[in-house]
Amino acid sequence: MTTPDERLAPHKPRINLAEFAPDAYKAMIRLDASVRRGIDPTLAELIKICASQINHCAFCLDMHTKDALAAGETVERIVQLSAWEESKHFYTAKEVAALELTEAITVLTDGFVPDEVYARAAEVFDEAELAHVIAAITVINAWNRFGVASRGVPGEYRPAQR
Repeated sequence: MTTPDERLAPHKPRINLAEFAPDAYKAMIRLDASVRRGIDPTLAELIKICASQINHCAFCLDMHTKDALAAGETVERIVQLSAWEESKHFYTAKEVAALELTEAITVLTDGFVPDEVYARAAEVFDEAELAHVIAAITVINAWNRFGVASRGVPGEYRPAQR
């Protein structure tokens, strides 16, 4: 096991977007807050972790895994997220549909969200819930772009800092 003294130094952040683009940053916070009011908090954190894994946003992964754990999520379910398709038995039907939709919206490799993915989500969410899930996926993807572009440094976040 490595000790803190053996670890590499953290990278330096590039830019503080909250400082230099405060209106955009505040707008993102308001957008994020509006989405949170319409979605189950556990599901929201799973979506945020899943998208952040895909986008390789270490800062967001640090934040949302800590928030999920503080909210009572289990380590086991968080660890299994990167392989959710093979670990579906850890999640509810709604969570699986949201994770599948998260991957489809985040990656967009075919340029669209497949009809069958959308249909599976529409089967388990009512229209208002589905709209909030889509909004939550969109918001975390935007935050991931902020985090990756600015090179936010993971490791120092403490839950309830926001």
